[in-house]
Amino acid sequence: MTTREVEHEITVAAPAGTVYRLIAEVENWPRIFPPTIHVDHVERGEHEERIRIWATANGEAKQWTSRRTLDAANLKITFRQEVSTPPVAAMGGTWLIEPLSENASRIRLLHDYRALDDDPAGLQWIEEAVDRNSRAELAALKTNVELTVAAEELTFSFEDSVRVRGSAKDLYDFVNEAGAWAERLPHVATVRLQEDTPGLQSLEMDTRAKDGSVHTTKSYRVCFPHHKIAYKQVTLPALMTLHTGYWTFEEGADGVTVASSQHTVVLNTANIARILGADATVADARDYVRGALSTNSRATLGHAKDYAEKH
Repeated sequence: MTTREVEHEITVAAPAGTVYRLIAEVENWPRIFPPTIHVDHVERGEHEERIRIWATANGEAKQWTSRRTLDAANLKITFRQEVSTPPVAAMGGTWLIEPLSENASRIRLLHDYRALDDDPAGLQWIEEAVDRNSRAELAALKTNVELTVAAEELTFSFEDSVRVRGSAKDLYDFVNEAGAWAERLPHVATVRLQEDTPGLQSLEMDTRAKDGSVHTTKSYRVCFPHHKIAYKQVTLPALMTLHTGYWTFEEGADGVTVASSQHTVVLNTANIARILGADATVADARDYVRGALSTNSRATLGHAKDYAEKH
């Protein structure tokens, strides 16, 4: 079978150690790589680990498992897909972080891959996906690493929770069945839910703000019955450059379940003045975004609570 090899690189204004850490710690990936929806650990050792990745490729959501070797001393991470998704027969590669100065580094991303049955159309699909995703990943990595280093105040996380006398399954079902939200949630006008692969959803919806305006958002969601739904918003409101989050449902021995909605946001400073006025600050934007997201989360949690307590 034909193995293709390709390399992409970019230079970033950040220390090599910081760049390595952001790539090594997979919980950062939905924040720093546009295609990545969610990542979790299957196995974890000191230098070896297995991770599950949910990401988009050529506009389609895919899932795969990779094995990684972490070499912090040499700022090197190798990866290999264990079970690839057709048309990919095999996929692997290496991250190499090279210090250029105290505050600058070069990131090299190497890939090798094969297509099922050496199919020319499959090879072309993979080549285009690898090229598109590598360019997007490196450009986003540059932007987000430099943002992380320069302006931590733009990134923040928060969580809303409710205690429910009901089962985690019923609460999970309410959030998982987002296709019914237009009937179940007053702030949702219309919903388009697609789930071609069980547990991997595309959710597009129009939501009403307090002022009556309607906003369209699109998210990809990864569902883990009956305890967690992780998501990444890909169509974003003007005040955000990133929005990821998850719903969790933890059942206690006393029959009470804690349902929570967590958000991680990066503010878009370029739009603060246009949206909130010339005198608005980053703190104002943070309060505004948190208020808007919390309002919707608490409304959804409240209706999920009612639903679970009636079942």
